[in-house]
Amino acid sequence: MRVRLPHNKHFRTRQCQQRYLSETAFQTPASLYSFSEEEKMMKETVARLAAEKIAPLVRKMEEESKIDPGVIELLFENGLMGIEVDTQYGGSGLNFFATILAVEEISKVDPPLSLLVEIQNSLVNALIKKIGTPEQKEKPLLVSKWSSSFCLSESHSGTDAFALKTVAVKDGSDYILNGSKMWISNSDVASLFLVMANAKPSAGYRGITCFIVERDMPGFSVGKKENKLGMRSSGTCMIHFDNVRVPESNILGEFGHGYKYTAGFLNESRIGIAAQMVGLAQGCFDATIPYTLERKQFGHPIYSFQSMQHQIAHIATQIECARLLVYNAARLVENGQPFCKGIFNGKILCIRDSRNCNSEMHRLDGWRWFHKRFPTGKVLQRL
Repeated sequence: MRVRLPHNKHFRTRQCQQRYLSETAFQTPASLYSFSEEEKMMKETVARLAAEKIAPLVRKMEEESKIDPGVIELLFENGLMGIEVDTQYGGSGLNFFATILAVEEISKVDPPLSLLVEIQNSLVNALIKKIGTPEQKEKPLLVSKWSSSFCLSESHSGTDAFALKTVAVKDGSDYILNGSKMWISNSDVASLFLVMANAKPSAGYRGITCFIVERDMPGFSVGKKENKLGMRSSGTCMIHFDNVRVPESNILGEFGHGYKYTAGFLNESRIGIAAQMVGLAQGCFDATIPYTLERKQFGHPIYSFQSMQHQIAHIATQIECARLLVYNAARLVENGQPFCKGIFNGKILCIRDSRNCNSEMHRLDGWRWFHKRFPTGKVLQRL
């Protein structure tokens, strides 16, 4: 690209022109792979933790349909359940991008577990950090012991998220919650729940308010776990509120602004879901390629055939494109720039490419994809 130099006396000498070109015109923007030292450390630490501590327990957790308590303790011990929480509140004090890196690395080994980390950090902790009171931010158990859930969906309130029927009625200095929620991820192990309830039904969706509810509050109960086809170790249950008394001080943010918080923070959380798909696809890719070097047809490893190399190169390119879209959206969030278009494009591409990648890997993996014992077989249950 040709650069037009300023036409004034300060740029007449060749030396001044060269200095201008070197200092301004050709400054190279940072790559999406330009990580800070903290981000590099997070990526490397989580990758090692996933390979050494989590991977050996994945099959057991899938068969038992629950996350091993020891694994949850491991997440807390390594600061992965409070990545963006300020250090003064016991968190790791890192950025949103670090959360995305952690979710991606865990998803390479166990996507259901990454969902626990993603919801805790990009929804619950993020909401409390940005709109919570100092007292709400000082909940030490949320970064040391308590996992959490986000409660929005109901039987007649899915895509139309603001048609929810759970209500909160003012009673003195408390609110009484009644209703039910469904499809609540991590609810089998969560101790703290962010619940969207309508505290002023006459105002429609403008009455929706976010409440902090703890598991041991009277009248609160968790239903039976859903017998899901995939993501089996991640518990999904119905939540019931039967005259649950919640102090007014447990309102998170402003009264009636729950719909705003839901729309805004769910968009950020979608970046985490896209990162999960990238990690899942990369994990499947990494588990399959070594097998193509071992499996022989006509006396040669199938990896040596050019047509196979074309397929592998195409899949690797798809994963890389999806990853770059996710990283770009995460950086836009950090810089306070509009990111919705980026993440919607990214989520669509990540889900599609993850599905395509795993479909191709199953073909390369031969008979092994049909067996739960091998990584590609388990991937089918997670898409």
